Amino acid sequence: MKILVIGGGGREHSIITALIKSPTVERVFCVPGNAGIAKLALCFPADVMDFNRITEIAFDLSPDMIIIGPDDPLAGGLSDVLLEAGFRVFGPSKAAAILEGSKAFAKDLMKKYHIPTAAYEVFDNPQNAYEHLKKVDFPVVLKADGLALGKGVLICNDITAANDGVKAIMEEKQFGASGNRLVIEEYMTGREVSVLAFVDGKSIKLMSSAQDHKRIGDGDTGLNTGGMGTFSPSPFYTDEVDEFCRKYIYQATVDAMRKEGREFKGIIFFGLMLTKDGPRVLEYNARFGDPETQVVLPRLKNDLVTVLEACIDGRLAEIELEFSDDSAVCVVLASLGYPLQYEKGLPISGLDSFTGKKDYFCFHSGTSFGQNDTIVTNGGRVLGVTALGENLGKAREKAYQAAEWVHFDNKYYRSDIGKSVEA
Repeated sequence: MKILVIGGGGREHSIITALIKSPTVERVFCVPGNAGIAKLALCFPADVMDFNRITEIAFDLSPDMIIIGPDDPLAGGLSDVLLEAGFRVFGPSKAAAILEGSKAFAKDLMKKYHIPTAAYEVFDNPQNAYEHLKKVDFPVVLKADGLALGKGVLICNDITAANDGVKAIMEEKQFGASGNRLVIEEYMTGREVSVLAFVDGKSIKLMSSAQDHKRIGDGDTGLNTGGMGTFSPSPFYTDEVDEFCRKYIYQATVDAMRKEGREFKGIIFFGLMLTKDGPRVLEYNARFGDPETQVVLPRLKNDLVTVLEACIDGRLAEIELEFSDDSAVCVVLASLGYPLQYEKGLPISGLDSFTGKKDYFCFHSGTSFGQNDTIVTNGGRVLGVTALGENLGKAREKAYQAAEWVHFDNKYYRSDIGKSVEA
């Protein structure tokens, strides 16, 4: 079969790497792809929000399945457009993708259906938000309602910082229209864990747990990013935590969306906080996480195509997901200056070091082709170097070893991904 993947980051590179292992896959296409994806799939340059162009490409290629990776086109309704055009699509409808597209919607859904999460209030104008901040206990969390590339969340330790945050989000529009509404949320403490799940509208099947590192600097310091590295599985995701979440969070979310007339088919990413009072939902994503996908899919033993088709056809209950017993660690190699200003177009060397090496992966996130088909940097997060090992400590050791195989000017990465739990 022929499959078209929408997106051009490390998540999509990881998805395509898993897809081509399936004996049913004849050809993979990607819009827009990147330099790494181009080694595995035929890429077509187009913006992921150019729905007309994507539809034209799809009609030209006649794929048997289209997989939508990024959040923006899902929230914008690309799935609906392609479904209406007659294609088989993996990815939630616009009505369902609001689970990620609006934090206010997600919080209200959890409140209505008694899904455990932090206390919160939603504001449509800054003056009401300023008044509310006079009455809260600090720290608090400010969240731009809409999509903001994983960066629209501010943790504020005092009222001055919180007021500055409201101004930045709602008045200065640092995150654009995403800041038209604001969620002010209780600050929760505990371990963060991510759980990705396949959903077919009614049934849900959990993937292995993972833990992301959002801050730019070691020790979780500095600005929030799209993710500087991750590991899987999380030792903090215990059987007790799993039992609680299955009872009160996972299926409850799927059922709530269906009751709201927003049947969800695709991936739900559950961002959890393991508080002293039990697990709470930090956030939902309506797609594979990035870079969580880079440590989860390499451990998936199932044929990914079979699982995706079961989701599309409402047969997910028939599938038993299996993951390998080893661990995975992904270290993101970024350009110095990310997530603010950074240089692009820097030549990358050492990528051939991964060829033929078992248990090592180099997923391209921000790369493109330069002169004479050289591969150059084209983003803040450039590569996701992933390694498998018999435990987290071994996987971490191998991932950092592999991170040194690759070279480009101004290469930057955190040195502590998974360090606090290595074994």
